[in-house]
Amino acid sequence: MNIKPTISSQIDEKIIFKVIDKHFSRLAPYYYKWINSWLIGAYKNFGNIDKYIILIYIINQDFIFFRKNGLIVDYDTFYKDKTLEVEKINISKISKDLQIPKESVRRKVEELEKVGVIKRKGKQIFVNRTAFTVVQANLTLKNMSVLLYEFNKILKEEKIVGVAYTTIEILDSIKKNFSFVWYQFYKFLFIFTNRCRKEVGDLETFCIGLLVLVISADNKKFRVKDLSLKKYATLIQGSDDRGINTMSISEITGIPRITVIRKLKYLIKRDILQINEKKLIYLNISGVALEEVQELQNQNIRSLSNFIDRVFNQIKIII
Repeated sequence: MNIKPTISSQIDEKIIFKVIDKHFSRLAPYYYKWINSWLIGAYKNFGNIDKYIILIYIINQDFIFFRKNGLIVDYDTFYKDKTLEVEKINISKISKDLQIPKESVRRKVEELEKVGVIKRKGKQIFVNRTAFTVVQANLTLKNMSVLLYEFNKILKEEKIVGVAYTTIEILDSIKKNFSFVWYQFYKFLFIFTNRCRKEVGDLETFCIGLLVLVISADNKKFRVKDLSLKKYATLIQGSDDRGINTMSISEITGIPRITVIRKLKYLIKRDILQINEKKLIYLNISGVALEEVQELQNQNIRSLSNFIDRVFNQIKIII
């Protein structure tokens, strides 16, 4: 008879934050890749990240319904039904919750209708669930599982938990508890993107800046073990001497090169990114901008701690 180990002992959210803070350099590459991959995938779906977020906000009504009624729907069951019926689309509420102007929300919903993602039949509204792509969910699942795996390893090293589960075990558990985990993920995501949009103006700009950060975090020369959140944010500045050109940024993100150039100018003016003599972009935040980015980072890591607290304390890992 197989034993089904569970992460049953509750780990306090404050402890989770302290662990992430203490070992941030070990988690940062996986954390940044998880978020950046999601943003890039969101843009490539409709050519606008906010439009994609509005769509998943509507789809999230399903997860809210499951949550309210104590239902857990697994990954395969959720995608088995290709359409989702929603009672209504409340433009004002979407605008308030996502902090996107009301007219912009209305326009983007109309655009989603034009491409057939949302269909109205009389008073009924249907959402094509495959429109927010199984592929996107698969990639996010994989990156989320890797991040939780790395976090779990640190917990075991710190003797906070007794077992370190494999990535596959964590992935399988998330799939079995899909509606619960995705409810928590979207809760985190809406808060995260609201903050980032407010900081730099739009999520495409944030996505470009984050990509440059991902490249710096992946730099083997900077793979320093066990830097705290604050030390990491300071020491990573200017650590990558390779840089990336505008064409590569455009190819990776799917954002048109002319748009990339315009948004890079804004980030360079804000002292968030720099450009060298070879016209390559690199991360080197300084002055007031560094203080602002560090504060944004601290808030986002607290939200991440809340997400991990909810997910890691409640899902069961099945061998």
